[in-house]
Amino acid sequence: MTVLLLFILVLWLCSKALVAQNTLALKPLIETSSQCQTTAAQNADQLIVYATSKKVAKSLINSLCTDAVVAKQYGKVIGFWGYRTADSIEFIGKGIADLILAKNNIMSAFKAESTYNYQPVVGFPSYTAFFISAKEKPRVDKQYFLGKRIGLLDYPTSRSGHILPKQVFKELDINLENLKITYASSHSELRELLANGQVDLIASFWKEDDQQQFSKNYITPISNNIAGTRWYLKMQHENTDLLCAIQARLMALSKSQTSLYFNHAEAYWRCSNSGAVFTGGQDE
Repeated sequence: MTVLLLFILVLWLCSKALVAQNTLALKPLIETSSQCQTTAAQNADQLIVYATSKKVAKSLINSLCTDAVVAKQYGKVIGFWGYRTADSIEFIGKGIADLILAKNNIMSAFKAESTYNYQPVVGFPSYTAFFISAKEKPRVDKQYFLGKRIGLLDYPTSRSGHILPKQVFKELDINLENLKITYASSHSELRELLANGQVDLIASFWKEDDQQQFSKNYITPISNNIAGTRWYLKMQHENTDLLCAIQARLMALSKSQTSLYFNHAEAYWRCSNSGAVFTGGQDE
């Protein structure tokens, strides 16, 4: 499964690259970043952070820049953010970030944990993928899907928005060419398509504020216990002081989140004066 996922990722990235093959000057994949200095301004070492939103990235680097342990090792903290799977793939595949928020299946596909020794530090809860409709409870049968306009994510690494619904279609012996599929670039865009009547159903996760637009009676589970995203720290040295300091900052940041999902983070290390012991974060 990991080899297949990696193969699909390579094909997908190659197809995206072909679109821009006539471009003379390639722009950096990530053009959004922010940075701050620690109290050790003369230290040339930089701590590189990648997150999936500007708000999280900026909040985290500002917190890390005030941390005494971070200041003993780095003079600057730089935060990058991106909203597409392709953005995180660039950082994971090249091991650019010291600290990164990513999906465990992408980390596994690129063997990032063994190649760069990324270790999970903090994780978010498992979740369930659903087919979501605006006007009826979706049925999981061949004839039902053949007559519907379906919204999926245009990212082959998304489990809830791409991998799992396509697995359902395959199990039902449905040729994808016979389905009316509209691809979106984000889960938010999927919800806009559904709310505007451009599709009949979408594949995604269910979040608490979805009930403002849709009915919880009109969702059908695809798969549950999907591992949530995790913060990974590159541990090329036994730098447990840094690990524990970052874990504490991540947990504090989680508690400040308004989302019921993102403020339920789990710390994977038990820290003490004698070091750190790994206690969780295994794949389900």
